Amino acid sequence: MQGLASQQVATRRFSPGLKTRIAPTLAVVLGVLGLVGVLWQAFGAGFGEKGNVPTFILITLNGLSLAGLYFISASGLTLIFGLLRVTNLAHGALFLFGGYIALTLINDGLPWVPAALVGMVASGLVGLVMHQLFLRWNQGQDLRQALITIAVSLILADQMLAHFGGTPTAIVPPDFLATPVKLGVYDLAYPAFRLAMLVAAILVGLAFWVVFKRTRVGMVVRAGVDDSAMTSALGVNVQLVFAGAFFVGSALAGLGGVFAGTALSLAPGQDQSFLVSALVVVILGGMGSLEGAALGALLLGLVDQYSSAYLPAAYSNLSALLTFVLLAVVLAVRPTGLLGKAR
Repeated sequence: MQGLASQQVATRRFSPGLKTRIAPTLAVVLGVLGLVGVLWQAFGAGFGEKGNVPTFILITLNGLSLAGLYFISASGLTLIFGLLRVTNLAHGALFLFGGYIALTLINDGLPWVPAALVGMVASGLVGLVMHQLFLRWNQGQDLRQALITIAVSLILADQMLAHFGGTPTAIVPPDFLATPVKLGVYDLAYPAFRLAMLVAAILVGLAFWVVFKRTRVGMVVRAGVDDSAMTSALGVNVQLVFAGAFFVGSALAGLGGVFAGTALSLAPGQDQSFLVSALVVVILGGMGSLEGAALGALLLGLVDQYSSAYLPAAYSNLSALLTFVLLAVVLAVRPTGLLGKAR
């Protein structure tokens, strides 16, 4: 009897640890198998021009440029959702709105760069109005914020459908980025605009990091979120700081819409698609982590492109499902996200 009791105690002590290790282990094994499968298809036929390496390079560049687009959009949501802790489900509508504003201005003859800036500012202003009219009075009320921003998103989507139509439309890139760039390997060329989009994402990330990690503005934003009463007592207008941060986050959504409209297209429904992608990036990286958002965007972009290209033809329609498989795998290993911290 004593031996049996000791065995039961040992089992109880061992089982919880075993259970907590099963999910991360399976997640890592699944990720490694997926990576090995991609590398085998890319390099299994050798490194010659008739092999699969040139295609692999182009697919990887597609994944990196898509990751840049995801990061530009998700960095604004990281600021609003992760740092300010405001549940803004109208982020996708602001994304599409900025793209349509830029498209209209470019069709009227305005050059791409000023049109992109106007579209960015327009999305920022709409987001700011939404914040001041509805969200600032519901700080900390996640359900109310979610319902309000869903309503705003639906209204904006209907108005954009009425004014801009339902036909997918692309923005013409600027002339200096309209021609492909020679890569210097395997006689490959790649669209210059997609490379510029990746560079823009890097610049946005660097500017974001400098402002919110190395300046007083970033310190005030973080302090206002953590303890608004104490920050206000120190003479800081917390609501003004929050309004400015919300404007920047909404403007980044609009900038993402301009890039998406140029690299891909603008169409009804794209707002919800990119909202889901931005939420996945933020959750993958960890709430409020800029570095995590960059890493999450990179993973999502590469998984999206690799799965579309390398899944067997009979299962290619399941590539979208792998987005959520990626999310489940990461959360199994790191429940707070890749670089997130428990609050």
